Amino acid sequence: MIETIRQGLKEDGITVSISKICQWFGVPRRTVYYKPVRSAPKVQDRFAGPIKAMIDENPSFGYRTVAHLLDFNKNTVQRIFQLKGWQVKKRPIGLRPRVQALPSVAKAPNERWATDLCRVWAGRDGWAVLALVIDCHTRELLGWHLSRSGKAKTAESALEQALIARYGTLGRVPVPFLLRSDNVLNARGIG
Repeated sequence: MIETIRQGLKEDGITVSISKICQWFGVPRRTVYYKPVRSAPKVQDRFAGPIKAMIDENPSFGYRTVAHLLDFNKNTVQRIFQLKGWQVKKRPIGLRPRVQALPSVAKAPNERWATDLCRVWAGRDGWAVLALVIDCHTRELLGWHLSRSGKAKTAESALEQALIARYGTLGRVPVPFLLRSDNVLNARGIG
C-alpha cells in the first residue's frame, strides 16, 4: 500500500521516499519491505494416527484426556484437534426440557432415587467413571459401578446393583419410584 501511494505521488510529479511516507502514516518502515512467507501447518502422522484412533474409540474425550492417555504434549494435541476439526462438540446452552411440576424432595424411602456420573483418577489405570445411585430420602448409597469406559452400561450396572441391594432382585419393584439424573433431558419412573 505504501509503495502504491509512492508511485501515485511520483506520477503527480512529487518524489517522496518510502521512509517519509511511513513516517506520515506512523507505519514502521520494516513492514513495507517484510513479506511474510508462511507455509500451511503440517500435522505429523505419528501424532495424528494415535489421536484419531483414540477419539474414534472414545468420542467424548477432550484434548486434555487424549494428551494424558497418549502421553503427548497437550498443546500439540489441541493444535491437531483444531487443524483436523476434531473438537468435541459443546453441549447446547439454554433451556432444555425438564420434568414439570415434580417436587425435588422425597417424603419416604424408595420414592425417588438419584443417579450421577463423575470421573475419578484411578492411579496407574488413569481416569475412570464412577456411577452412583442414591435414595433421595435417606441419602443412602444404594449402588455404584466403576468403569474405564463411561458408557451407558456403567449407569445400568449401578442401577442393577441398587435394585438388588434394595429389593433382592432385578424383577419388578413392589411400588413404582422416580429415577432422577441431572445430566439427561428427562426423568423416568421405574416400576
